[in-house]
Amino acid sequence: MVFLLSGALFMVSAQNSEGTDLRPSRYTDIASIVEAESEELNVLNARAAALDAEVAALSADIGDRQVNRYNRRIARLEDPAGMTPVSGAGVTVTLTDASEELLNEATTSEELNQMVVHQQDIQAVVNAMWRGGADAVTIQGQRVISTTGIKCSGNTVQLQGQPYSPPYVITAVGDQLAIFDEIQRDDYLNVYRTAAADPSVAVGWQLGLEEFVTAPAYDGVPNLSYAVPLPS
Repeated sequence: MVFLLSGALFMVSAQNSEGTDLRPSRYTDIASIVEAESEELNVLNARAAALDAEVAALSADIGDRQVNRYNRRIARLEDPAGMTPVSGAGVTVTLTDASEELLNEATTSEELNQMVVHQQDIQAVVNAMWRGGADAVTIQGQRVISTTGIKCSGNTVQLQGQPYSPPYVITAVGDQLAIFDEIQRDDYLNVYRTAAADPSVAVGWQLGLEEFVTAPAYDGVPNLSYAVPLPS
């Protein structure tokens, strides 16, 4: 009876697993999780971009006056919407966590929070760059557009749904002096730089001027949401 029950259990397990592991090992390495999710998102983005290009090609082949009018409006909006590359002089800010040694010495969550980069730190840099008249901004080489979302996820930061680990490289294309001045006068960033200069915190801060940089066109699918009137 025991052998019969064991054989039945083996058969059920084999059918349910369909050749895979019923209890797959869990990821224990955060870097591996980030890499796996990033690769999957890159594949999906590439597929979405290919479908967008196909739709655009099919739309261009339609000899309809109204369709052509909309295509011309789309073409005019591509640049301000971040769908075309922008090149020129720029400013780059790099934010990173404190050293592993200092992180291990932290005794409270408050101390640890001061030593790592948060989404509000990245947002403060981006906002200062926009106030300085930046023509385009990138984070980790990804173009920032009006629907870009930045949020913390564990010890990584998600940008447009894709997780990234520090260091966080933020680059603006535009008037270097105007952008630099806005970064220098920003109150929030002054507090961050004070923490960066404190040896007991030493969160990473680096600012550099770029002679020539290119902000690539946004190649993802904009996630648009909008309000609609309630039915009367």
